[in-house]
Amino acid sequence: MSNRLPFDKQVTIVSALAEGCSIRGIERMSDTHRDTIMDLGKRVGEACAKYLDQRMRNLKCRTMQVDELWAFVTKKQKNCLPADFKQGFGDAYTYVALDAETKLVPSFLVGKRDFTSTNRFLDDLSMRLVGRIQLSTDGLQFYQAAVERAWGVDIDYGQIVKTYQTPEKTEERRYSPPVVVRVDKSVLVGNPDEDEISTSLIEKQNHTCRMHCRRMARLTNAFSKKLENFRAAVALHFAYYNLVKFHTTIRCTPAMAAGVERSPLTVADLVFFSRQ
Repeated sequence: MSNRLPFDKQVTIVSALAEGCSIRGIERMSDTHRDTIMDLGKRVGEACAKYLDQRMRNLKCRTMQVDELWAFVTKKQKNCLPADFKQGFGDAYTYVALDAETKLVPSFLVGKRDFTSTNRFLDDLSMRLVGRIQLSTDGLQFYQAAVERAWGVDIDYGQIVKTYQTPEKTEERRYSPPVVVRVDKSVLVGNPDEDEISTSLIEKQNHTCRMHCRRMARLTNAFSKKLENFRAAVALHFAYYNLVKFHTTIRCTPAMAAGVERSPLTVADLVFFSRQ
């Protein structure tokens, strides 16, 4: 039913979704049923995923940072029954790659935090980039083998592992960021610049994602109930981030800085993609 809404109203709803408003909040503000809002968000998000897949090609990014962003669908992993996993319930990790220079996110993938998803993500990232790059990741055990499979030795790759202090109080563990007590960097492939081995920028991008994608918010009831809706919401966020939202550091959109687009797109453009 979402395609029957006036175009201007669709743009308003998608803008609110992209800025992190809750679905029920948008329902009250726009006088539109939440099922219609979710249907619109899913349709536009899936169209955004296709557009990004087409446009994010032959990119000349040089310094990439990679990280995984945790969320869950319907239930947390510990509460899932064997039958729940077939429906995509449980942990949903979003793998994200960020270009340190242009702030572009050329690739992302929603999956489990396992060898299969890590391989799929880095294979996809490698096919979107041209030239030799420097890659930084955290210490996830699957990265090294996946990097060797995707690039072989044609890459400068380093890992950074942060050790955090364990808070004594339960409240501090839940609500306060842990204190970093040690940082270890290691060169695994090639000759990366050790000063550039970092995941700080991608961790800041994770914060941006949680602020703009309501389904990523922690300690709320805004989590996704269906995996396909979660994937669409993630795609909508990264389309909005890459194509529409001005980045204060580079004073333009990441897509403009990377040469993917000549001018900023609008939310109306994102809605229009779903009509094609």
